[in-house]
Amino acid sequence: MHYDLARIDIQNLRLRTYIGFNPEELEKKQDVVINLKILYPGAKACHSDDEAQALDYKVITKMIIKLVEEGRFKLLEKLCSDVLEAVMVYEQVTTASVTIEKPHALRFADSVSLTLSASKN
Repeated sequence: MHYDLARIDIQNLRLRTYIGFNPEELEKKQDVVINLKILYPGAKACHSDDEAQALDYKVITKMIIKLVEEGRFKLLEKLCSDVLEAVMVYEQVTTASVTIEKPHALRFADSVSLTLSASKN
């Protein structure tokens, strides 16, 4: 059997970072919620059952945690872009999509979110 791309979904990764440009946002970390969709050719992992052939989502997640929690971002666009670029560095990744929510950013909304996607040609 031939397999198309495998998709890893990392859902609701809840982290804290400096996000925003208002005075109170510059002084206090805020919650962000990150969702990722990562596509890679997973046929070798499916056929071999060998972890060396799979994309290591634990390593990717740890890298994102470090990037977000140690960073300072004025814009959701920059945070989202930095996370997406970090994911796309992995050779196996062909396409990725990152959505980052900023809960309580608007008074009458649960959250505001931004989504960015990238593909390798």
